[in-house]
Amino acid sequence: MGDKIFLENEIFENLRFSSSRIFFDSRMLKIINDNVLITKYITNKSIDLIATSPPYNVDIEYNSHNDKLSYRDYLNFSKNWLSRCFEWLKDDGRFCLNIPLDKNKGGQQSVGADLTTIAKDIGFKYHSTIVWNEGNISRRTAWGSWLSASAPYVIAPVELIVILYKKTWKKTSGSRESDITKEEFMKWTNGLWTFSGESKKKIGHPAPFPIELPRRCIKLFSFLGDTVLDPFMGSGSTLIAAYLNRRKGIGVEIDKNYCELAKQRLIKEGKINQLNLIDVGVNNG
Repeated sequence: MGDKIFLENEIFENLRFSSSRIFFDSRMLKIINDNVLITKYITNKSIDLIATSPPYNVDIEYNSHNDKLSYRDYLNFSKNWLSRCFEWLKDDGRFCLNIPLDKNKGGQQSVGADLTTIAKDIGFKYHSTIVWNEGNISRRTAWGSWLSASAPYVIAPVELIVILYKKTWKKTSGSRESDITKEEFMKWTNGLWTFSGESKKKIGHPAPFPIELPRRCIKLFSFLGDTVLDPFMGSGSTLIAAYLNRRKGIGVEIDKNYCELAKQRLIKEGKINQLNLIDVGVNNG
């Protein structure tokens, strides 16, 4: 049944796109070069799973995004884009939100708790939180009061993957065909995931996340043939994971250079035929 899913339609029947902002377009994958806050190229209630890691507002030098907002402005920005995601999800759609537990740069803030509260206020329902141990404690530079109780910093080398859903947790739409193994299911339903982060130098993006993160989310929380969205596509890790695991992938990315980077990674790491990318795709650059 799995192969049949992808032969029935050459385009996503439940999605409407305009070519003016479509950087790449094929039967399985879409890259939309647009702003997540204003894009009009995703239909409401059309997405099965959202897996994304939004900007952390820690002054990372992105090409086309200001990552140094006031915390109030950052929370307002988060509320706006989370509201759009809520509209795009199907009623039984899931949302895997990779965010920091907290931050200390520019002042201590409970980022994970604050964004989870905003999502619940919008209408998302909370399911659980996965703790991702990426083992980056060796990169810390701030200790507060060294060897003193006066003002020490406590920094956990983990990130969160908050699992949310729209209306109903039980998924009834889609193919209802899973591809997760028994070993994967037993391991990944344990809410502590341990694997390394991704090298920004290797990927060529200032804040990439490893393909392993969306791969686990996709196999655990979606069926074969489902549509997976990453509204902050960046270097394209979510789209690669979706394609390699026989899901349809949509990425929204405001920066055209990162759209090109994602396309090249799909060719190299996703092993998509380069001729098909050039001939079938739409590249308005």
